[in-house]
Amino acid sequence: MAEAAAKTVLDKISQGHLECPICCCLFKDPKMLDCLHSFCLKCLEEMMNKQKPETEKITCPVCRRETQVPGGGLQSLSSSFFLSSLVDEVQQQEAVLGEASALTAICECGEGKATWRCLDCSDNPCQKCREAHERVKSTKDHQIISLGDWQESKIPPAEHSKPITRMCTIHHDHPLCFYCDTCDTLICSMCAALDHRSAEHNFLKIDDTIRSFRSEVDNILQEFEKCRQCFKSTEKSIEHARNRLQKKLAQARSDIDAKAEAEINKIRNKAKLLTDKVNKIGQERDRQYEKALMHNRDQMERADQTITVVNDLMRQADDFELLELKPKVMHNLEFQKELKFEPASHGPSFIGVRCRNVESDADLGEVCVSEKWQLKEEFGKEGTGDGEFKCAKAVACFRNGDILVIDTHLKRLSLFSSTGRYTTSVAKGDRRHQLESPLGIAVTHGDLLFITDKKKVKVFDTELHFVREFTPSVDDADGRSKSDLTAVAVDSQRVAVTDWGRKIISVHNLDGSLIESISNNMVSK
Repeated sequence: MAEAAAKTVLDKISQGHLECPICCCLFKDPKMLDCLHSFCLKCLEEMMNKQKPETEKITCPVCRRETQVPGGGLQSLSSSFFLSSLVDEVQQQEAVLGEASALTAICECGEGKATWRCLDCSDNPCQKCREAHERVKSTKDHQIISLGDWQESKIPPAEHSKPITRMCTIHHDHPLCFYCDTCDTLICSMCAALDHRSAEHNFLKIDDTIRSFRSEVDNILQEFEKCRQCFKSTEKSIEHARNRLQKKLAQARSDIDAKAEAEINKIRNKAKLLTDKVNKIGQERDRQYEKALMHNRDQMERADQTITVVNDLMRQADDFELLELKPKVMHNLEFQKELKFEPASHGPSFIGVRCRNVESDADLGEVCVSEKWQLKEEFGKEGTGDGEFKCAKAVACFRNGDILVIDTHLKRLSLFSSTGRYTTSVAKGDRRHQLESPLGIAVTHGDLLFITDKKKVKVFDTELHFVREFTPSVDDADGRSKSDLTAVAVDSQRVAVTDWGRKIISVHNLDGSLIESISNNMVSK
């Protein structure tokens, strides 16, 4: 069973990481392109042979990026030593497993299954033969273990972590011990003393350089994660705008159909023309959103391919190979600077119809391609007096049209008529009204006014008389809660309260009793 499990693991490793994407066989003399993808040297040579003779670049069959062929030909490309060593290790393990599986599973007696291994005489006895083995005087002292344990002991452990000493290609008897940043190459002590001794050459020990290199890559990858979050946020915003467009398109069609039904005998053809116009504009704008989404996804797909290759390389390659590939790695990581996401444009997500009474030669209506808001009324001015504001934060209305405004700077709740005429206000320090630092405000269908005030929700009537209060956090009585209430919303039966301090949204009955709490890290002031 252990043998089968080991074979399965080796197969998965080979298929997932050690097979050339071109020939689908284990790598043979793997070479790495500038995009960090690796292929068998022979496969790359066959690809080049199929190209035009004067071609000096090779295209990666995975990501389609081009690599300049060195003057020495494909043989001069960087070798993937870590892939070669992994292939050798897998083949060694498979050979050992092949020897183990070749062992007969039947005891030599021909009657039972071989389940034991005698380490002294190299037999594989069944249970009965083992008992007989132990009774015979000449073999009773032999060491016998289970066949499964013996097979596992024959599988040598992986040795990828053994340090590798690389020798200089110029001074063959000197090990590589420095990395020259100026030349982007590994050098030995002789190289440092002879060819790289001038002041323009900056070289460090390999350990110091690899530590700095890994840190630099980690920082870039962390910045990429921020970029990924930006992509997700932008995609969500585009999807939201796109959904809104579909709803508005549906509403526009509905409005058109309603008008068409009212004057069915006169406007059937005109209704169709107008619907076609709306659909055309909607399709054109939807294609714009689709184009933006596809562009952003393509950017992230290309980025993810590069990041996957870099992560595999940083995890599996040894220090020497990493430093040899440092220029290519850093060049590939520069893709972040080129990432540009199409922003979410909400303007084109609106589409509507302004219908009018149709005359014999007039259109059924006109297409509205943008929202038009008009100021109906404004009131108040900057200041601290009655009807004036320093920071108008929240607003709500009673059913009769009276307007309520909270000023968080003045810690004051003001009441205005529907035309904006100042009526009265409640400020901090007025014990009769119980307010300290109001922030959020909402009004029910029954004209009950709910206000978030520090750790409490306070309820008032239309005359701004205090009715009751409740505390969403049960820990407030002991002073242990970090509660800091912000917004509040109501319907006919429930009250929802956001708690910035505890990062939750709690839902209550109108009397303040808790229904449920929901954690939400996006809660903010």
